[in-house]
Amino acid sequence: MKKFFPIFDWLPNYKKSYLSGDVSAGITVGIMLIPQGMAYAMIAGLPPVFGLYAALLPQVIYALMGTSRQIAIGPVAMDSLIIASGLGALSLSGLDEYIAMAIFLALFVGIIQILMGFLKMGFLVNFLSKPVISGFTSAAALIIGITQLKHLLGISVTSNRTLPIIKQTLGQLDQINPVAVVVGLTGIGIMLLIKRINSQIPAAIVVVVFGIALAYFTPLTNYGLLLVGKIPQGLPGFDIPTVPWEDLGQLFTLALAMSLIAFMEVVSIGKALEEKVKSNTIKPNQELIALGTGNIIGSLFQCYPTTAGFSRTAVNFQAGAKTGVAAFISASLVALTLLFLTPVFYYLPNAILASIIMLAITSLIDLKYPKELYKNQKDEFFLLVTTFIITLFVGIQEGIILGVLFSLLLMVYRTSKPHMAVLGQIKGTTYFKNINRFATDIIDRKDILVVRFDAQLFFGNKDYFYKELKKHIKAKGPDLKTIIINAEAINYIDSSAIYILKFVILELRQKEITLMIAAATGPTRDILFKTGVTELLGAENLFVRVVEAVEFIDGIHPRTEIEDRVSRQKF
Repeated sequence: MKKFFPIFDWLPNYKKSYLSGDVSAGITVGIMLIPQGMAYAMIAGLPPVFGLYAALLPQVIYALMGTSRQIAIGPVAMDSLIIASGLGALSLSGLDEYIAMAIFLALFVGIIQILMGFLKMGFLVNFLSKPVISGFTSAAALIIGITQLKHLLGISVTSNRTLPIIKQTLGQLDQINPVAVVVGLTGIGIMLLIKRINSQIPAAIVVVVFGIALAYFTPLTNYGLLLVGKIPQGLPGFDIPTVPWEDLGQLFTLALAMSLIAFMEVVSIGKALEEKVKSNTIKPNQELIALGTGNIIGSLFQCYPTTAGFSRTAVNFQAGAKTGVAAFISASLVALTLLFLTPVFYYLPNAILASIIMLAITSLIDLKYPKELYKNQKDEFFLLVTTFIITLFVGIQEGIILGVLFSLLLMVYRTSKPHMAVLGQIKGTTYFKNINRFATDIIDRKDILVVRFDAQLFFGNKDYFYKELKKHIKAKGPDLKTIIINAEAINYIDSSAIYILKFVILELRQKEITLMIAAATGPTRDILFKTGVTELLGAENLFVRVVEAVEFIDGIHPRTEIEDRVSRQKF
């Protein structure tokens, strides 16, 4: 039980000293969740109340099943944007069908996440490289900001894609509502001021109260200021989502992308927290199961897909959360709001929610990391920029999928042409180092060529290996008698590369050149023995270190018993 419900592990050991921090964090995050949840539901194209529904059950399920004690689960801006983008591409008849599809998406995402968890596929998050994540996140943040322009400017925009939104916005500049602009910008200004005075004050709640008071006590609504309007009162009811069989194929790609992105968010936030609390509690596969269960149960109570929120988790941690008790308190506050306070939010201006969103996304845009990549690793910088451009101008799903594909292609390209160094012995030492780095300190020998191949040897780089080796052999000239391959960086050799190795051994033998292999690891040495390379090479030509091979060639150091045991694989 403890494996699938970690609460049974930490709850019996709960300390009284944890309570004050959990209560403080729970209240703070709960207050933060109310305006955020409504705002993020608007991003998803849903009525604001669905943001409150999504802030309720999923975080309770995570508190029971999640492996992190500080992560705050609920609706998030990025996933809301993906929902709006993905569902906006479908031919849906109206708002009711759109809501039903968003709820079913939570069920679909949850099923995928649970299956991935039980199949131990948590490793898949490793394929989301940091440049791809950074480019995707920054572009998504900009798209979120662009989609909120209509609320901030008081105009009507129908598209969810960047260029059409900009085009429609520019076409309605003469219809901008100055009241909405002033209210929205005032909201941003108040939040910035509060953060400067005291970052612990819940700025979003202050602005929400300000906006409600403004709409209720002044005649601004007479000047076209749009309000959230009626929000259904009460807790969400139980309802099994309708399965849209005809759209299942189209939804699969969207659900899969959301499953991976949501998981990536949880793991990256969890790992960042681990560094701060100096612990190692995150278990990726259990996180998938916890997230999936939360989404499935949430879908039965009108929730759309949820995951960990960056800002809420940071606030939860900073406010002193020690355990999942904080999540129970946050959920209780949201429940109380649904039961008693929804009539108050009738007067909340859309421009205020837009201001909360637009200020929140600024933390998602990272300019420092691209600058570092441009200076140090330009190939990864272009990967980041490509992901950013595709996400911004083509689509959310296309951005993450093509970003991952390009990062894999970059990895394949690197492994197809890995670093291959010619080594030489540094004078007065037993060290063999790259001759290009230590040119003046190297003993120059025409009879011995030492090379180090810094990657696994497989079908993708075997031809490159052979070509580079021939180039270095030619550079040595006719006095070359022995080639030593330093294999310490070769962690695997596939069948295609084995064929090339055997071919090289036979080719060099015809030229009366001896091939030796030094520093091969145990797994690599096993492959050499099993595939017959050692038999063809001669066990006497396997060495533990390069220096021992050179001393053996010079007759300085006869083979020892341990070297024989290594060469004959008797460990």
